[in-house]
Parts: sequence; C-alpha cells; structure tokens
Amino acid sequence: MSSSTRVFFTAAIVVVFVSAIFAYNRIGYSAKHVDIEKSFNNKKLWQYEVVPIEDAVGPESISFDPLGSGPYTGVSDGRIIKWLQNEQRWINFAVTSPGREGCRGPYDHHDQMEHICGRPLGLCFGQTTGDLYIADAYMGLLVVGHNGGIATRVLTQVQGIPLGFTNSLDIDQTSGAVYYSDSSSQYQRRRYISLILSGDKTGRLMKYDPQSKRATVLVDNLSFPNGVALSENSDYILLAETTNCRVLRYWLQTHKAGTLEVFADQLPGFPDNIKRSPRGGFWVGIHVRKKRMFQWVLSYPWIGNALLNYVPVDIMKAYSYLAKFAKITGMAIRVNEQGDVVEIFEDTSGIIRWKSISEVEERNGTLWVGSINMPFVGKYYNFGI
Repeated sequence: MSSSTRVFFTAAIVVVFVSAIFAYNRIGYSAKHVDIEKSFNNKKLWQYEVVPIEDAVGPESISFDPLGSGPYTGVSDGRIIKWLQNEQRWINFAVTSPGREGCRGPYDHHDQMEHICGRPLGLCFGQTTGDLYIADAYMGLLVVGHNGGIATRVLTQVQGIPLGFTNSLDIDQTSGAVYYSDSSSQYQRRRYISLILSGDKTGRLMKYDPQSKRATVLVDNLSFPNGVALSENSDYILLAETTNCRVLRYWLQTHKAGTLEVFADQLPGFPDNIKRSPRGGFWVGIHVRKKRMFQWVLSYPWIGNALLNYVPVDIMKAYSYLAKFAKITGMAIRVNEQGDVVEIFEDTSGIIRWKSISEVEERNGTLWVGSINMPFVGKYYNFGI
C-alpha cells in the first residue's frame, strides 16, 4: 500500500470511528421508563444521594457482607473500600496486590498502574463463610477473609491459559461454587475498546469449586463475556456478552444442563454487570448506549481491525478524548425471567450525570449504582416500588 493510499485509508477510517461515537440513535422499548430527573423533582417518590469517593474512581461492583454491612466496592487504585453508614465515610478494607508503591495519587494516572496495583471488578461474599471473592482484571480470582487485608490469589490460569481479564463473578450460596468470567486472553482491561473492535472471541465462563480447588471451563469462544448472575435457585447462570450487546443463559440444571442460549438480545447498549432484583428478574448495567453507527462498525470486523492496524493513534486515548464531547451516557434495564425488558433506568434531563453505569444493586428499596469511571456511588431510595 502506497503512502498516499495509506493516508487516505487512515483518514476514512478515522471519520468512521468519530461518526460511530457521535452518531446518536435511540433504540426504543415499551418497558416502564424510570426518568431520573423527573423523579428528582418529585421528592415524594425519590431521594438521591451521592456517596463520594476520594482519590479514586470507578466503583464497578457493589456487595454487602453477610451481616448486611457495607456496601463494599473496588476502585481504580486496587483497593476494596467499605462504606460506614453511621460515620458517613469509606474505610480501606482490602487490596488485591501487595505492591502498593505508586498506586496512590491522581486517579487520572491509575490506569497506567493497573497491572501493578490491581483493578478489582466483580465482588461477591460467601454468605456462610464471610469470605469476599474478587475478580481482579489483572490479578485473577482472589479471596479475602472477613477481616480484610491483602487478598489471596486463588487462580491466575485455567487449563494452561492465563486469566487475561478477569471480570465478574457470582457464588452459589448452597454449594459455594464460584462462577466467573474472563473477558479475553488477548486484551487487558486497559484495551477494552480494542477488545470490542477486534471481534476477539477468547473469552470464557468458568467455575471454581473451593472444596476440590478445581476450576473448569463451562463455555469458551465468547465475545467479551462480562457480568454473571445466578438465578434464584441456581438452575442457570446469565452472562453478559458485551461486544454482541446481549445476555446469554447457560443452564446448570434441568434437562437443558450444559446448553447455552440467548436470553436477551438487541440490548440498547453494551451490557456490563448483572444482579438479581428482589422484585424478580435481573438488573443489567449498560455501560453506554449503543450508537447505530457503532453497531454498523461492529457488523463488519474488517473495519475494527483496520482501526487497530492502520490508524496511528492510541484507540483508547482517542475514544476517551472524543467521549468527553459526545453525549455518551450509561443506563440500566431490568429484565424479567423471560428476558423481556420491564424497566429502564436512565437520566433524560440532558445533564450527563452518568457517563457510564456498570451495575445496579437493589437492596431494601434502595438502588446502589456503580460506574467504571465516576468518582462516586449513586444511591437512590424510595424508588416507588
């Protein structure tokens, strides 16, 4: 390819990439729509509280211990922190890496230290043991006791393949089995946009048995597997497949055991974590809404590969920069047991309060909302439920 042709080709690809970010088209649903801003104006229905986090960002996942204390969440500098409701402050609970030098400081540099300091994502407590299991994007699957401290590595590889991007987990509270996702063996968390654009299919859903200390691969060849959540009676597990904007269901019991099927398809954005709702069904965090142009780019893998191979810029940095100017927002949906969207949680005020949403944890009439890049946890209560 000549230099002039390469320049033209690169320019064309950049135009497509920028268009994909800025093109805004909604995908409609007939579900009950929970408009955050209108709810703010009606104090009888809603109260909203920001629970700020100092010196870090990205409370990706939220969990409460067996005594109901917390929430606990992992943040960008590798810490697990615990919220003390009576004292209205966060305290340090655990870390996922013993090497802490250079881990503190301005949070806009934390992503450069993730591979050293750790980046805790999915969290879940064992209700009988009080142990907290942690899916760390770089450190693998870890566990820490109820007193906290330095987490212990449980797994860093399965069947000879390293855990490249450990992401989410859930625990069968009867058997103690831990189900978790590894999003890719080729791309680390810091390169998640490249993971999506490349069409990578090295993701896996796995199971770890604390009794036998054995790990098994349940499903492989997945495109950015992300959030996982067991059904109420643990007969199946849901798995968000981020690149394909859908949720899959893997059957653990019944005559369908061992089979994989599509549970919810054509979601309005890129799904992140999944949590059961006490009102039935599941909350699915939507990292950001899906633009139709971006969907078109993903439909043709050669475009994504061209962006990665021919554009002489850092795709993650370019995306982060352009996203500051685009109206990119996160949302969440609640789906029922059949995979139908029954509730939508979104701010339509025009104020970009949520640049992304990773998770919604519903507990005692309160919604705790997490995000991979915001410096706070959102707390919504008197939810009109």
